[in-house]
Amino acid sequence: MTTPLIELQGLTQAYGSHVALKGLTGTIPPASIGLVGANGAGKSTLMKVLLGILKPTEGTVRVLGRSVADDTIAVRERVGYMPERGGLPPDQTAADFMIYAAQLAGIPPRAARQRASDVLTLVGLHEERFRYLGDFSTGMLQRALLAQSIVHDPDLVLLDEPLSGLDPEGRDQMLRLIGRLRGFGIHTLVSSHVLTDIESTCDWIVMIESGRMIRNSPLDALTAGETVGVEVLDNVDVVEKLLLERGAVVQRRGHHLDVTASGRDPYDLINRVLVEAGSGLSLLKAGVKSLEDAYFEEGRGAS
Repeated sequence: MTTPLIELQGLTQAYGSHVALKGLTGTIPPASIGLVGANGAGKSTLMKVLLGILKPTEGTVRVLGRSVADDTIAVRERVGYMPERGGLPPDQTAADFMIYAAQLAGIPPRAARQRASDVLTLVGLHEERFRYLGDFSTGMLQRALLAQSIVHDPDLVLLDEPLSGLDPEGRDQMLRLIGRLRGFGIHTLVSSHVLTDIESTCDWIVMIESGRMIRNSPLDALTAGETVGVEVLDNVDVVEKLLLERGAVVQRRGHHLDVTASGRDPYDLINRVLVEAGSGLSLLKAGVKSLEDAYFEEGRGAS
């Protein structure tokens, strides 16, 4: 049986009278995870709890099969963290800081130097490794933050708004880097308010709204639409009329019909109507909605 990446049971986190997380319960399997929610929804608080920085007010948390409360150090040995920004010493070179970070993780000095070189090469900073971090651009700093989060070869890395402040070229570079981590056996949990970025890098979605978990599922289960597109060969008017008579919602563009059949199987309905109309089809495909559409639908349902 595969060990879940994260297990939450009744997780509640309060700051005095303000309750930031409210009874989160769920199991998250090994995956590329997108953590989504509005500003203030509780995403950063959840990351701090997963790292053992915050002790839950109530409930339990397990990461990689270990209790964060009971085995905090063991969890941190296997988890990396990339903060949203900052935390890098401007008066150190990228190479020196990366060696230092590797040694902090318990890697011997010689191996730490090699590991530092490897991760800086991976994130595209090999040529800049002897430059001071204070001279780095925003994009270079973000890549350096990513490098330090994986220098100890973790099983899971938590990325808090990794694309913050980047220009379009920098965003593309960072998205490609995040996508490559799975090939090195590193699972990711990416927190971002930019849903298209989550959609392009993740296959599992955890959605938080006002401190509550309103979705914990595969991405495709969330974005699979209820609408079916069908390209009708002939008798289109008859097909459309029969679909409408049977309660379907139909959007028509020439011979193409987008059919939504609430409460019943749209494929069965379309098949029956085509037979009755004596028509055929040249295309039949499931509709797909964007993560942004799904997010707003879920948010309305939770409110």
